[in-house]
Amino acid sequence: MKTFITYIFSAVLIVSTLTSCKEKSEDKHHHEEEEKHEEHHDENTHLNQKQIANIGLKFGDFSNIKVNQFIKTTGVTGLPPNAYSSVNAKAEGIITGHKKFIEGNAIQKGEIIAYLEHPNFIIKQQEFLKAKAKLELQKIEFSRQQELIAANAGVSKNLQTAKAELDMLEADYMGLSKQLSYLGIASKSLSANNITKQIPIIAPMSGFITKINMFNGLYVQPNVSLMEIVANDHVHLELDVFEKDIEKIKVGQKISYTTPAVNSVLYQGEVSVIGKEFNGTAKTVRVHGHLKGKQPIFLKDLFINAKIWLNDDTVQALPENAIIHEGNHTYIYVSKNTKTDEVEFLKINVKKGATNNGFTQVTPIDEIPKNTKIVTEGAYYVYAQSKNGELSHEH
Repeated sequence: MKTFITYIFSAVLIVSTLTSCKEKSEDKHHHEEEEKHEEHHDENTHLNQKQIANIGLKFGDFSNIKVNQFIKTTGVTGLPPNAYSSVNAKAEGIITGHKKFIEGNAIQKGEIIAYLEHPNFIIKQQEFLKAKAKLELQKIEFSRQQELIAANAGVSKNLQTAKAELDMLEADYMGLSKQLSYLGIASKSLSANNITKQIPIIAPMSGFITKINMFNGLYVQPNVSLMEIVANDHVHLELDVFEKDIEKIKVGQKISYTTPAVNSVLYQGEVSVIGKEFNGTAKTVRVHGHLKGKQPIFLKDLFINAKIWLNDDTVQALPENAIIHEGNHTYIYVSKNTKTDEVEFLKINVKKGATNNGFTQVTPIDEIPKNTKIVTEGAYYVYAQSKNGELSHEH
């Protein structure tokens, strides 16, 4: 009897052990399947056809379009050195008769800005008139000595003395004449009746006044700048291009630029000169550009944002809405089974290029599976579903 009971107990124990092992094996298998499903769910995103219809998701492929690549840069409107002029007094004196100019006024070459007074101007004119009178008298004496020599009645030494005196007086006369001309006094028409105590201060070129450092009654010296004038005839662009981009720049490339401080108008230019000096602090090279067509209002050192256009190549591109940006990563979504009840979306890492007319150049980093379609519209909603597990129906 004892042997029979022991046999029954052993049989029950074996069945129980087998059942427990089977349940553990099934639980382990079920858990592995769930993990695989969750892992698959994390990698790819799924939407049903109703969700796709609600958000207006569209599929397509790359477009081959012309995308003109460019380099972004900043700079200012510049001027060549000969576009600047400083107005200085040609002698020391007192400012008088100053015209009511203010900074920003236009001024024409030869226009009188003010007058300069000093007693030395009177003395200089007196010296000139005396030298002129002596010269005329010496010319008569030299002519008389020549006549005497011709009649064998003169002395050659007297002729030589007269000639030397004439040469010295001519030098004095010409020197004083040049000094008066430099001061702005016409020596040819000068006489004892029109000696002046003042000389004009004249604009050396046409342009705009940027600085004024004088007023009536101010005693000035020639080394002091009284006014600065800037001509806008040769305004150009001075752009700072980073060293990594400078090898792409060529003379003749088109430039488009804006002046944010003034307006949002898009102006045009062209690369004219590529600088040969490297700015070690900013890591840039200066590029100069000519202005084309309509120009912005003239303001010295006006800040600009610019694009230098590099080429006009045909590339594969996608609409901007097809591209997702997340941190330093850029990617698109593709799908193979676009007609099934549940559509699976795969994320493909890409590299962006230039953008033109709403299309952006795209170069895949990951391999795109064959027979897949690219999400060309609504990619953001696929991205939202991948992040939140639910789809926003806002358009």
